[in-house]
Amino acid sequence: MTTHDVEIAIVGAGFSGLGAAIKLSQNGVDDYLVIDRGNDFGGTWRDNTYPGAACDVPSHLYSYSFAQNPDWSRSYSHQPEIHGYINGVADNYGIGARTWFTSEVESAHWNEDEHRWELSVSRSVDGGPAEQVTVRARHLVGAVGPLCEPNLPDIEGIDGFGGTIVHSARWDHEMDFTGKRVAVIGTGASAIQIVPQLGKVVGHLDVYQRTAPWIIPRNERPYLPVENWAFKNVPGLQNLIRGGIYGFNETVAAGMTFAPKALKPVELISRANIFKGIRDPKLREAVTPSYAVGCKRILKSNDWYPTLDQPNVDLVTDGIEKITEAGIVSRDGTLREVDVIVVATGFHVTDSPVFATIHGAGGRSLADVWDQTGMRGYKGSFVHGFPNMMLLIGPSTGLGHTSMVYMIESQLNYLVDYIRTARRSGITRTEVTEEAQDRFNSGVQHSLRNSVWVNGGCSSWYQDEHGNITTVWPGFTFTFRNATRRFDIAAYDVQKGADQTASTASGAAPQPAVAGS
Repeated sequence: MTTHDVEIAIVGAGFSGLGAAIKLSQNGVDDYLVIDRGNDFGGTWRDNTYPGAACDVPSHLYSYSFAQNPDWSRSYSHQPEIHGYINGVADNYGIGARTWFTSEVESAHWNEDEHRWELSVSRSVDGGPAEQVTVRARHLVGAVGPLCEPNLPDIEGIDGFGGTIVHSARWDHEMDFTGKRVAVIGTGASAIQIVPQLGKVVGHLDVYQRTAPWIIPRNERPYLPVENWAFKNVPGLQNLIRGGIYGFNETVAAGMTFAPKALKPVELISRANIFKGIRDPKLREAVTPSYAVGCKRILKSNDWYPTLDQPNVDLVTDGIEKITEAGIVSRDGTLREVDVIVVATGFHVTDSPVFATIHGAGGRSLADVWDQTGMRGYKGSFVHGFPNMMLLIGPSTGLGHTSMVYMIESQLNYLVDYIRTARRSGITRTEVTEEAQDRFNSGVQHSLRNSVWVNGGCSSWYQDEHGNITTVWPGFTFTFRNATRRFDIAAYDVQKGADQTASTASGAAPQPAVAGS
């Protein structure tokens, strides 16, 4: 087994991991390694290739502020274009040279004696057999994101199904759905994009709905060549558009967090979308949610409701009792025979298997800690008991109204200043205090007390098993940007050591390049 020493190990090569590498490089920090189990950059936009996969945030906002793209083909981008954008940015900044692909981090353990993280990595090079490598890093950046581990439903008999099971995040492109009997389990963000595409080719489609989502129209259109020319040549135009989209979306945040009744216009738009897309009154009633708009993620689609209204599509709301070799049995006892089951049941967000592989001070895993306390951290970044580890898109950073890239860039500011502070001061161990973490989380829950997630009448992945809303940021995203602009060392217990970098020993440190909006 070989050992590789590095100052910073970044696990994950999606938007957050790539952004971390770029910002560190821009600030003179080059002793890092990006590790990812995939074949290239992209994260969730590499892995989710199901038909119809697209983003529900406008293209101009769903991109890095420091790498805006004037060549977007549409107002809302689809998976292949986003995946290509991410890899193009990586190429432009030369991040591939410091990245290990097809490398699975099997475990990460904190070494208290050396103040380092030790990662056990299964690495395959150029398609060869995997070899075990130990990566030792002073700092660990967790950039795997919340949408990385598919969630398979715990349904009786699913392993005995005689047909084919396909998960939305592991799409089988060899499967020909033409003329087949297909069942889709789930009606979330992935399902509302998959179902319209399948509805065009299958013989019959059963859609299993546990909870109806609120869905508003998707105002997507292709950009004209003259628009792309303007994006590229008119100074400030993209920033102006980006700012306008951002500002409009922040008004939705106010309704979600502080005044849910202010979201009534969104509900009326969604109801009109139902009325326009579905003719059958009973079906309209079945797809109308019984909870407040915004309590679950608000989705966007123009073709979901018309697809459900097709004669070869049935919406099943009775719930699933079990799966047999032949098909799915609903709770009313009806067996619906199918050839293929498409599982669109999302991801492990608050209970990711990744948590069990990370072991902090004292040997406790992140899963053990969060099973006891719920998913908690400090500013979505650091967790008490896990020194020198910063999470990107950690607890309380999710959004229901705008681009996660904005939150990622805010955390990158915090990351850069954290590394800068540690280098300048010779700090070898940094751990957020339990008191600071408790105060932060108490403040988050207090800010959420009037929110739609608490009072909206639904259960969702925003909420953990302890009843706390642990995945979303309460309020405006610019307040998070302000909170993470500088590393607040007073909230941490730190220890200094003698092994400092050359720039630290000289007292010099690179100034952070603060992300824009």
